[in-house]
Amino acid sequence: MSHFPQLGVERQLTTAPTGHILANAGVWSHDGQWIVYDIRSDAAGEKFDGDRIERVHVETGEVQVLYESRDGACCGVPTCSPVDDRVVFIHGPERPDADWSYRADHRRGVVLHADRPAWPITLDARDLVSPYTPGALRGGTHLHAFSADGQCIVSTYEDHVLGARGEAGRHESNQRNVAVSLPRGPVRVLHAHPRNHDGSHFTVLVTRTVDRPRYGSDEISRACEEAWVGVDGYVRADGGRQRRAIAFQGDVVTAGGRTIREAFIVDLSDDLTTPGDGPLQGTATTRPCAPRGCAQRRLTFTANRINPGLSGPRHWLRSSPDGERIALLMRDDAGVVQLFTVSPRGGPISQLTHNPHAIGSALTWRCDGRCIAHVMDQSVCITDATTGATRRVTPRWDDPLGPRPEACVFSPDGGRIAYVRRVPDAMSGVLRNQIFTVTCPAD
Repeated sequence: MSHFPQLGVERQLTTAPTGHILANAGVWSHDGQWIVYDIRSDAAGEKFDGDRIERVHVETGEVQVLYESRDGACCGVPTCSPVDDRVVFIHGPERPDADWSYRADHRRGVVLHADRPAWPITLDARDLVSPYTPGALRGGTHLHAFSADGQCIVSTYEDHVLGARGEAGRHESNQRNVAVSLPRGPVRVLHAHPRNHDGSHFTVLVTRTVDRPRYGSDEISRACEEAWVGVDGYVRADGGRQRRAIAFQGDVVTAGGRTIREAFIVDLSDDLTTPGDGPLQGTATTRPCAPRGCAQRRLTFTANRINPGLSGPRHWLRSSPDGERIALLMRDDAGVVQLFTVSPRGGPISQLTHNPHAIGSALTWRCDGRCIAHVMDQSVCITDATTGATRRVTPRWDDPLGPRPEACVFSPDGGRIAYVRRVPDAMSGVLRNQIFTVTCPAD
């Protein structure tokens, strides 16, 4: 790790005695003037108990409330469109009760315009009554992210219909998968169930999972921690451009019977409204099926490494802006979590960092693709994407005052990084999450 004498300028943006949680990416407004966040109470955001989506101006420190949930619902994990003032976030159920409380298969996405926050729109339709509705799902979406052109939104999904049927036997099980919402709505459903609702977008699953992956195969039982590939996709091995693709993590079973996590990619077809191997909306006993032409491939094969599988802090695969490299975290042979990259076309994995300290957070690429932001050794750091050299841009803070692992996010122009640190409250001394930015020193 390189120790440069010049650090960035750190600035605390929020001071309110509430929680402040950033999503792992997409927290900056498209013009770089605002940062969006939620107010979940615990440091990691594991308690989904926030009831407001807010944003703070990075120059003036002004705080605006964009949305406040009602009727016992909670909301959180907002991300911004890269092309306009839309914000998308997770919304929990209103009037939760014993039959329908907050959990993974009971969530939905909500979109609003920051200049018209009084008009939130439900993103993904839900239909819980057979025969179900194409373009609607039967459960909950979360961790939403806009595509680079702002047209589509990717999320993770879990299925209520299959989850409510109990242990798999004569039906497929509920498994985490990746969904994509297209601007092909609205999708309207029959309100035959009190938790059915319409949606503004046409939403489909694009990944394929199985209940019992075959040992040593590329079959997976979970798809998660996903990200769009490239600003404009990537160049395929045949020289053509794959305009939309999503990299994600999938759980495979090794030949020896061990479950590990590997990197995958799914190339999206131009038409995501045409059924493939089964109905897009699923059946009472089967998961929704991916559209025709979606091609899912495995990118990493790590079972024979000393430390197999993707690992380290929870992180989402991140593509370079040109789509040529997908960054991920794994342990090196000494057990230290390092940055690695792999091509979306597959091939060998390249170890980028060789640091003595473990990478300690989720990560993001700078807009020019020249470096990656992350936390390491209680500092915000930048790693050169060519040489792998890492430098600190903030001082090292003793635990628990160091940068949180959930987010380390470059601004749209690459000049600043947003992150969260815990600081003592001025009145009570209680440690609370607050949002910070740091300017990035010149290369």
